[in-house]
Amino acid sequence: MRTIALELPTFSKNGMSSGHISFEEFRLENGLRVILHEDHTSAVVCLDIAYHVGSKNEDLSRRGFAHLFEHLLFDGSAHVPRGKFDEYITQAGGHDNAYTTEDKTNYYEVLPAHQLELALWLESDRMLEFAATEIGLATQKQVVKEEKRERYDNTPYGSLSIRMNRLAYTQYPYWWAVIGDMETIDAATLTDVRTFFERFYVPENAVLVLAGDFDREQAGEGIRRYFGSIPNVVPPIVQPPFDDPDLSEERRVIVDSEPVPLPAVFYAYRVPPEGSREHLALDLLTDILSSGESSRLYRKLVYELQIASETASYVDGREMPGLLYLYAIHREPHGAIGELEAALQEAVSEVVLHEVSETELQKAKNKVEARTVASRVTVQGRADQLAHAALFYEDANRVNSLLDEYGSITLEEVRHAAGRYLKTSNRCSVLYLTGESIPE
Repeated sequence: MRTIALELPTFSKNGMSSGHISFEEFRLENGLRVILHEDHTSAVVCLDIAYHVGSKNEDLSRRGFAHLFEHLLFDGSAHVPRGKFDEYITQAGGHDNAYTTEDKTNYYEVLPAHQLELALWLESDRMLEFAATEIGLATQKQVVKEEKRERYDNTPYGSLSIRMNRLAYTQYPYWWAVIGDMETIDAATLTDVRTFFERFYVPENAVLVLAGDFDREQAGEGIRRYFGSIPNVVPPIVQPPFDDPDLSEERRVIVDSEPVPLPAVFYAYRVPPEGSREHLALDLLTDILSSGESSRLYRKLVYELQIASETASYVDGREMPGLLYLYAIHREPHGAIGELEAALQEAVSEVVLHEVSETELQKAKNKVEARTVASRVTVQGRADQLAHAALFYEDANRVNSLLDEYGSITLEEVRHAAGRYLKTSNRCSVLYLTGESIPE
């Protein structure tokens, strides 16, 4: 068992956090990776299980399957009747949830400390045995389809991620949306569900993190008792290698058929995988561009030119190459889309031409530190970060070095990354027009 005995977050003199998340780590014989993070500050525990399966692991004809399966696992399990999973948690004074991304699916429960065994039983029962039913599958299909209508089909600019992914990726399975498509959701059968479960929901493809108020020996014993006998019956899962060609010219689409209140420009640049040095540099750059009212984009588009009602930049980090978004929404329904593009391009040109200062970089590092420390206030936040680091980086202790890595990024690295990736030839553009807006 590996032990990392470090203290909780505190601020250091150089502006980056010197605090750490303490944890112990071991593997069960079936391959399940276990991480224990003790924190006796409050009498709660969080059980977090992350499976290394997301939408990129789906078949082309079953797009949206990973997300559908997330919903299905709340419908019931071998020894938990339909609809009772959430009820057991809430009656015990806790809450639970889950989320699916392109790369992983994460489940968690937060409960009073004395209810730890309930969480262990519920999660182990989900992993132990396939128990989905036809009625459960039919029900969750409708839930997911309604979610797609609400979040993507009937929301202004809701189609953005779907459109952008299809521009940015042509071969790699990032090109489809995590939510999937109506027809592929409908096409899923119970046999498909069983196959998916037996392939990906196995101990060796999961990380279990227990965080909070518990006794480590008793907790370790409980984890072994509930999870240790679950078989791992499939060979190691190999994540699909990234095989999409580099972008060589701008890919662009103009949307004038969707009801949006204001014209908008959305850019996305393909960038290196999450956690790489260049990714960290670009993440800091997005803060320089758009974090706060003193940021470059806000000053230029909202305050000086007064053409945008909203503007921002952020990195959509993924296990394989992800996207850096840059966007602006006009302040007038009849606004000219061209002036938004010109202003965004000017802001990009400025950072590419090395007009970034040490002061701006330090401010961006301070913001990253503040967000990171804030995200670790709860045991659920710490559990999620430990699970993520274990899955993405094969090193849970990356949570304790990441802020130092951000702190070591130099101005030259930011400038180099900007010049290398914020190129028109590496850009995908989605432009939304209203009936009143002025086209290019």
